[in-house]
Parts: sequence; C-alpha cells; structure tokens
Amino acid sequence: MISPRLFVITARDTARAIVIARGPAAWAHLIAWDTEHDTFEHGAWFRGRIYETKCDLSPSGARLVYSAFKGGGSRTSYTDSYTAVSRPPWLFALALWPMGTIYGGGGRFVDERRLVTRGTRAAHPDHAFDAKQLVVANGDAELPHSSGEVDGAYWSGHDHAGRVIYTRGGRVYRRVRRRDTELADFRALAPDPQPAPKWATRKL
Repeated sequence: MISPRLFVITARDTARAIVIARGPAAWAHLIAWDTEHDTFEHGAWFRGRIYETKCDLSPSGARLVYSAFKGGGSRTSYTDSYTAVSRPPWLFALALWPMGTIYGGGGRFVDERRLVTRGTRAAHPDHAFDAKQLVVANGDAELPHSSGEVDGAYWSGHDHAGRVIYTRGGRVYRRVRRRDTELADFRALAPDPQPAPKWATRKL
C-alpha cells in the first residue's frame, strides 16, 4: 500500500489548517485540521490534481484558493485546469477562473477579502461573486512550501502556536521539545466523494 503524501497549509490568524492528501492513485482529498484541539474533518475528494503549492487559506481559514487539473475538461468552458475559491475542506467553486494550462494558477490571500492570483483572466460566468466580498488582482503571489526542517518529512512547518508539525508516510506529527507525537494516520484513506454541504455552497 502506497501512503498518501500530505501537504499542510495553515491559516495565518487562527488555529486552522487544511491537509491536502495526494493519493490514493489519481485522487486528492481535503481534510480540515483544528490545530488547537487536533481534530480532523474530512471533506472533498477530487479525481485529478490539486497543486498544493499553489493553494492558500485566508487569514481566518474560512476560504481556500486552489489550483486544479482535471483531465478531459479541455473541451468545456472550464478547460482542463482552473483556479477557484471555496470554503474548506470543500472544493465547491464560489469563484472560478479557467486557465487552460498548468502554468501559473492558484494565488495568495493578502487579507480576508483581497486575493492575488497568478495569471488568471476573466472569471467563469457561472461562478459570479460579489466584488465587495472578494477583491481579486493578478500578481506574483508568494507560494507555500515546506520548511524542510524535519529530516525525512514530506512536509514540515509550524502550527498557529509556533510548534513544529510535519507529515511523513501518510501520518501527521507534532514535535515539542524533541518529542514527536503522532496526531493522525491517513494511510487507509479510500475515495468517498460526497456532495458539499449547504454551508459550503453559499455565495461569497
């Protein structure tokens, strides 16, 4: 069994994070993580690729910008790749920009209502949003990455309290005073796509 690769994106102002699991196979899965109480909530399954290093959470953790690739969509108005905004841990697109390429895409939240995207053009007409609720500009958005401070980890970084957190072999860990604690084991993940709940589909 091949363990999923886990990438974590933390919110700047709250104890919220999103775990993006790559795998099994061609699936991606989102898991919300309360880093204060270490509870995990499973969300969307996506058959395709979510480019985790092009994603970001808003400062409160209430919004997610993501870059997605889904084969077979190039003949539709969505194209095979797009940038979108959703309410994590769901991927229901509240705003969406067709890309048609895997270059660029994604973005970074400046604050709760301002978003810098990478190479987006006109938003898809079926995903209109209130420009007062989300102000979007193109630019060079800083991308999330692993801190690389834990040897052998797939991803490492810090939670809202400044503690070291990392992923390895499909599991999530925290390191405090050189002591490592396993917080979650996602090695047995199996695709189980479910529709987004009603709260995740409310317009911006």
